[in-house]
Amino acid sequence: MEQIPGLAFERAAWEQGHRLIVGIDEAGRGAWAGPVVAAAVVLPSVDDSLLARLSGVRDSKLLSAAQRERCYGEIMMVARAVGVGSSAADEIDKVGIVPATRAAMLQAVDQLCIAPDFFLIDALTLPVDRPQRGLIKGDRHCLSIAAASIIAKVTRDRWMVAQSAAWPAFGMARNKGYGTPEHRRALDLHGPTAIHRYSYAPVRLAVEARHG
Repeated sequence: MEQIPGLAFERAAWEQGHRLIVGIDEAGRGAWAGPVVAAAVVLPSVDDSLLARLSGVRDSKLLSAAQRERCYGEIMMVARAVGVGSSAADEIDKVGIVPATRAAMLQAVDQLCIAPDFFLIDALTLPVDRPQRGLIKGDRHCLSIAAASIIAKVTRDRWMVAQSAAWPAFGMARNKGYGTPEHRRALDLHGPTAIHRYSYAPVRLAVEARHG
């Protein structure tokens, strides 16, 4: 059965008196190249009309590229506030993927035009002095987090497509930096690029193979 994200977690926070509830998610944690991108989305209400207006919103991984693009536009029209942040590949190599992801999420919150008073976060918690709840598979169950997953994914995909012209052999417009057979072959043939994550095993092994 298809998992349709709802507003149960937002309504619970609303009942506690919170009105600026932000959903936060990321895209790109598992990729071999490119940044991890996070998005923060504050939806305007917790009523059923919002569910109807965003009826196509799902975990971004469950949608096609065309569906994500359509939902992106709908979310941007409906949301009260949207923020985006990112951590580049060299930052991921320096601090690790989880700290880099948290940093991107905090950047996304900082980019909001309003200050949220309750945080709903996919999988993680953040060092903030506001009430929060980390939800495992939050993008499957929580509309605010699902909306953030789409904003993060579309933003990151657009960036990867723009970068792909610099390294056409890697097919990054297609694989978005993830570990496909095409990507692995290009690593073996050409070595990593400036936007690869050298701390990730497939990239590190490719470097070691080229340098003996």
